[in-house]
Amino acid sequence: MTRKIILLMVLALDANVAFAQASIDDRGENLVKDFLTDVITLEGRFEQSLIDVGGAIIERTSGTLAIERPMRFRWLYTEPYEQWLVADGVNIWSYDLDLEQVTVKAQAEALANTPALLLGSSENALEQFDFDGTTVEEVVTWVRLEPKDKNSGFDWVELGFIENQMLRMVFFDNLKQTTLIALHDVKRNEPIDAARFEFVVPDDVDLVGTPAVAEAVDH
Repeated sequence: MTRKIILLMVLALDANVAFAQASIDDRGENLVKDFLTDVITLEGRFEQSLIDVGGAIIERTSGTLAIERPMRFRWLYTEPYEQWLVADGVNIWSYDLDLEQVTVKAQAEALANTPALLLGSSENALEQFDFDGTTVEEVVTWVRLEPKDKNSGFDWVELGFIENQMLRMVFFDNLKQTTLIALHDVKRNEPIDAARFEFVVPDDVDLVGTPAVAEAVDH
């Protein structure tokens, strides 16, 4: 076999590998876009682990979540402590039950360029991220996204899809810590009571911050 034939074979193999990777990347990008456009409501349980740079688990938490697009979600930590995160479309409320304290921030500002934007927003959330490739590990297709704003606090985010359903999220922050979230018992596109995305500040807690006011819409 001549060197020329070997070179042609190597080039053909490289081309096939590149084509296969491009197909995988396209599939991953489509999975993310479908998740952002086709999933209007989502409910389930989550398990969350915070992992340090050496691979040791710093903290394990769990709870429930409910999402209704656009821009409303309810994320409740129940173990080992109780904390509520409620986004009503205008503000995001963080209620620490042990501290008896509520912190409120304007939602658009608080969630900009963060992984939470991918959960609660629609396809336009991708305007704040760049696709950075897709990999397949056993049954999970991982799609990596990088925030365009390098000051967002996160180096990149990976969304994990199992049988075309987004069931894993991994956040890599600029402190070199990793947050892994696994979703369970997920229900999609079933009605959710609107009251679950409303938050009323309890009388006996401290309020930190000033709620933003929804802009009036002209008809």
